[in-house]
Amino acid sequence: MANVIKLSEAAALQVKDMMKQAEEENAYLRVAIKGGGCSGLSYGMGFEHELGETDQIEEHHGIQVLLKKEDADILNGTEIDYKQSLMGGGFTIENPNAIASCGCGSSFRTATKAGTPENC
Repeated sequence: MANVIKLSEAAALQVKDMMKQAEEENAYLRVAIKGGGCSGLSYGMGFEHELGETDQIEEHHGIQVLLKKEDADILNGTEIDYKQSLMGGGFTIENPNAIASCGCGSSFRTATKAGTPENC
């Protein structure tokens, strides 16, 4: 099965550094969708040790990534990168399924899923 997301090498290196600093080297990286944000849906990323029964695993540059199967359609084709600048660094998420997003860059909606918009 083809991967749902694409995690860049720069993002994977940053995740590995964060895992080492947090002593989470054996954890999975969870990429999730949740309701909220000013556009209705928002992204979540974090470390997890348990594989749920609705999870699928992808491997990206040595990182085991967990996704819920029900999030796969929303996340399909999403690219996660890490960019460094003079103002600091951060993860960027480019989702081809998002038809609207807000200025923060972490909230969006798709043509088929509006989520639960909140005030920013």
